[in-house]
Amino acid sequence: MPIRNRFSEMQDEIAAWRRDFHAHPELQFEVDRTAGLIAERLRAFGCDEVATGIGRSGVVGVIHGRERASGRTVGLRADMDALPISETTGLDYASNVAGRMHACGHDGHSSMLLGAAKYLAETRAFNGTVVVIFQPAEEGGGGGREMVEDGLMDRFGIDEVYGMHNWPGLPVGRFAIRPGPFFAAADLFEIVVEGRGGHAAHPHGTVDPTVVAAHLVLALQSIVSRNVDPVKQAVVSVTSFETSSHAHNVIPRNVRLKGTVRTVDLAVQDLVEERLTTLAEGTAQAFGGTAKVTYKRNYPVMINDAEATEYARAAAERIAGSCDDAPIFMGGEDFAFMLNERPGAYIQVGNGDSADLHHPEYNFNDDALPHGCSWFVEMAESRLPLG
Repeated sequence: MPIRNRFSEMQDEIAAWRRDFHAHPELQFEVDRTAGLIAERLRAFGCDEVATGIGRSGVVGVIHGRERASGRTVGLRADMDALPISETTGLDYASNVAGRMHACGHDGHSSMLLGAAKYLAETRAFNGTVVVIFQPAEEGGGGGREMVEDGLMDRFGIDEVYGMHNWPGLPVGRFAIRPGPFFAAADLFEIVVEGRGGHAAHPHGTVDPTVVAAHLVLALQSIVSRNVDPVKQAVVSVTSFETSSHAHNVIPRNVRLKGTVRTVDLAVQDLVEERLTTLAEGTAQAFGGTAKVTYKRNYPVMINDAEATEYARAAAERIAGSCDDAPIFMGGEDFAFMLNERPGAYIQVGNGDSADLHHPEYNFNDDALPHGCSWFVEMAESRLPLG
């Protein structure tokens, strides 16, 4: 079937929710206004239970079907948080909070799931229970991990779980998915290079950590090009280079490098961590300095269950007529924590020709709302069919 007619009728209402979220972005776990409005609407829709404060600030709504003989529960998840980016769209509903914006479309994800929740609470045309999950802190805070550790899956008896993300460049009305590894593990590293500072006119009396760090930035690129199997995926990016001095004539005592590592294979992840540490320590030692490496495995690889992926693909095909094969994406996604606990899948929905994610000119495309809402409902009803 195509998109549900009910969502075409509701599009202006759902778009109004979305634009309100967009104008009032909140970061990480501090999503009090957003979570409060979501909980209020879920109660107004007639959800059988609405729980707040899950994983610190997550919201969960429980909707029982017309029949419950199956005893099964399907979870549907959306994220709520924004990014610390200054918006430059010039929209009349642009962010009214300086330095914050919904640059990844979480305003749209939450609104689509709210629309689906309203529909499911009205119709209840399924056999079992649907749990709608609104997650905080996807953008680096590990909100998915926090909700799981707070007992999300067991408390609400979730058997399988599904998520969605808008995708710039994919036409509106289209979907894309892949089984197995989909989004990469997202690790973080910090390297503090210690030298011996001094006057810039007397470099021979110092151990210059800027020179050590500069060599190290280049050396780290050899991990992917010369240590990782060329048919495997890996990214090593140094994203910050900060010295302990900002004067023109002072050689600093230390330099702090920060960056990220992206992999989709555990053996490659182990290899990159080991090589990064060895190169940092060895390079610093060669110049007479030292390096202290802090390596954090942040988000795991997000892996779509093969069978669940086919359910998700079939639902998309019933709505759009087809579903594209998605490539592996080297960005991180903390829905991985939920997929580590229960079988499920994550799908991309087209956002059309928009600015890229995390760009100051990005905006979620409201024309995608009926498609996303329809997919959420199709997943619930197809996985929990009436007898």
